[in-house]
Amino acid sequence: MDSYRFLLSGGGTGGHIYPAIAIANELKSRHPDARFLFVGAKDRMEMEKVPQAGYEIRGLWISGLARKLSWKNLLFPLKLIKSMMQARKIIREFKPDLVIGTGGFASGPTLRVAAGRGIPCVLQEQNSYAGITNKLLARKARKIFVAYEGMERFFPQESIVFTGNPVRGSLAGDLPDPARSREQFGLEPGGRTLLVLGGSQGARRINELIAAERDFLLGQGLQIIWQCGKGYYETYRAFDSDGIRVRAFIPDMETAYAAADIIISRAGAGSVSELCLIGKPVVFIPSPNVAEDHQTKNARAMVAHDAAVMLTESELETGFQPCIEGLLSDPGRMSRLGSNLRRQGRPEATRQIADEIEKILNP
Repeated sequence: MDSYRFLLSGGGTGGHIYPAIAIANELKSRHPDARFLFVGAKDRMEMEKVPQAGYEIRGLWISGLARKLSWKNLLFPLKLIKSMMQARKIIREFKPDLVIGTGGFASGPTLRVAAGRGIPCVLQEQNSYAGITNKLLARKARKIFVAYEGMERFFPQESIVFTGNPVRGSLAGDLPDPARSREQFGLEPGGRTLLVLGGSQGARRINELIAAERDFLLGQGLQIIWQCGKGYYETYRAFDSDGIRVRAFIPDMETAYAAADIIISRAGAGSVSELCLIGKPVVFIPSPNVAEDHQTKNARAMVAHDAAVMLTESELETGFQPCIEGLLSDPGRMSRLGSNLRRQGRPEATRQIADEIEKILNP
């Protein structure tokens, strides 16, 4: 049977959206006649990114609770009720065979309604510290696909399947030629290159850091590919020069990864999983402004395997230059960090998740 109907829900950040798209792509390659529908939160980035990937999406009127006291929190019960009603209508009309939740606001109402109707549901948790939505839904899920060990702290042991995080399939193979990749960015083909990544939406503190430290970095013999984020591009585009390439967004990440000798990155789950497959030395600067500080926990999990270096934002003022100088002056350590990071990679994650989904559909 190829006419399966898959409903996928997750969003708010790229870390929830891209794994869902990767799973959908794998299932679509196996079942070309299957139908797919995504459910997201209105006005969030999934409403743009999912159609760009070729899938239909419906939006719910849902958002999270603000962590600070806010009048917006008064709307939350109304939004939740409305979203439950919208989710019921979507599920009644689409009639999914299975529902996949990857975290984020919209997956809560969607999977709660689906599970209540007896439709099989699975979860995919990207982080080393489970998100609140997935924790609330865990008892209703047939399988929970995780990327870190020790997740029985949050989920029923019998439901957990350790798969790693789904990432875009092209990263699991060989990267393009490094010299040619640098040339594509207009950089010296033989020059040592730093790749700066702020996550899918950019990172204010990392952008401020690179702007302040660009002379130091250039003085270390580095050329820079700097993904600053769409919202920051107008502020930092003036820094684009002979040795620095500033981009709002990098559509061809394979070329950027190939060009890099060293990488500075946020520690969102999707970024960490991709960087594990790349296997190059990474300095993680986790965002402190995320739920349960999960980026710090993700980065620490890599540091514990001697697979990366971590600097908190509070350490940047005094620790950044010594950290970079220390790495660049120790090629052996850079090589060891990259090798250890690659050992944490799970290139078969997406296929393994699809295998487990097929077992549920065909017991």
